[in-house]
Order: sequence, then structure tokens, then C-alpha cells
Amino acid sequence: MASHRQAFWFGVRDLLPLVSGVLPFGLIAGATGVSMGMTPEMIMGMTVLFFAGSAQLAAYSLIQDNAPFIIIVFTVLVINLRFVIYSVSFAPLLGPLKKRYRLPLTFMLSDQVYGLCSMPEQQAKSKGERVFYLAGVAISMALSWFISVVLGVALGASIPASWSLEFTIPLAFLAMLVTTITNRRLFLVACISALCAIAFQLLPYNIGFIAAVVAGVSCGLLLPNLLQKRVGKHG
Repeated sequence: MASHRQAFWFGVRDLLPLVSGVLPFGLIAGATGVSMGMTPEMIMGMTVLFFAGSAQLAAYSLIQDNAPFIIIVFTVLVINLRFVIYSVSFAPLLGPLKKRYRLPLTFMLSDQVYGLCSMPEQQAKSKGERVFYLAGVAISMALSWFISVVLGVALGASIPASWSLEFTIPLAFLAMLVTTITNRRLFLVACISALCAIAFQLLPYNIGFIAAVVAGVSCGLLLPNLLQKRVGKHG
């Protein structure tokens, strides 16, 4: 049991350096919600329901554009499709747990949790240690996200309405984009998505955004095969 407790605190320790990346987006999510006229209860309810900063910021943007409710829901689902992959990856580990443990842990899955818990050194540990490590990462991640949004709400309440914060949403997405482009393939995917977003921006109900997402995902899936065939021909 001591090893399990130690694994939990190792998870908390490993997540702490990532808080510096979580804090700015939480501040933006909270402050932007206030600038849009949302109550603190609405913002925190949305934060708990989504538990995904990118989806929450996208929903804000669509709400500002008066997009239909179904478009907002569909866009959020498309953005959060990656969590299906995360869930499948952790199903063998979390599936045998009792519901009172499994449901909270699966709800708190995030990019940071997946990244830390899927590392080879964690995969080599016992199932018990992996579960407790995941719990440490997930709980500390959730707390840091909720606290940062609360701070954003408090910050937003002190900012005059004339200081429109809408510009923070595209800036936040731009910051996330830049940090994820680590190779040529991802750069091409980003370029194709951007071109589609520009080309389809006049489509009604922000369908152009969804079209750009679909184009980017399709490009990401097809590019490896195309590049491999090209290398094979020249080889």
C-alpha cells in the first residue's frame, strides 16, 4: 500500500510543472466568460461539464457568433473526439475498477493525464501503481484547472466591459497550435486546416470550422501513407 501512496504523490509531482501551461488557459476561460456576460455559476458549470479547455473556448467563440445550439454541440464533440482514443487506451487498466473509482478517473482524463500516464516507464509498473499514479495526475490536474478558471472569473470581474476580451480566444488557440507543431507532417496538417478555414469561412452556422477540422484530420490520416509510397518509389 505504501508503494501505491508513493505512486499517487509521484503523479502529483509530475503534474506540477504542467500547471504553468494550464493556468493561462484557465484564466482566459474564466475572464472571457465574464466578459460575455455569463455568471460565475454558468462559467464553472460549463467548466465542470466540458472539462476541456479547447472545447470550452471553441464554444465561447460560437456563442459569440450566435451559432445554433446543435452546431456548438457538434463542434465540441468533434474537438473532444481524442478522448475516445484516450478512453480506449486506459480501458484495460480502469475497466476492472468499481464504478465509484472508475467513473471519476475516466471523467478526469485529459491531454496531460494521457501524456504522463502513457509513458513507457509508467506502462512497465504494476496495475495498482499505474492506477494510483493516474489518480494523482488526474486529481491534481482537475484541481489546477478549476482553480485557474475561478481565478479567471475573479480577474474578469475586475476588468471593465470596454476591455473586450474576445481577442484572447484566437490567441489561446494560436498558442496551443504553435506548441503542437513538432514535425513536417503536423505543419502540413495545420496549413491545410488553416486554408480550409479561410476558404469556408463564409459558410453559415460556422460549418467552415467543422469542415476545416475534418480536412485536417483526413490529411493527418492520409499523409503518412502518401509519404511512405513516395519514399518507396524513390527508394
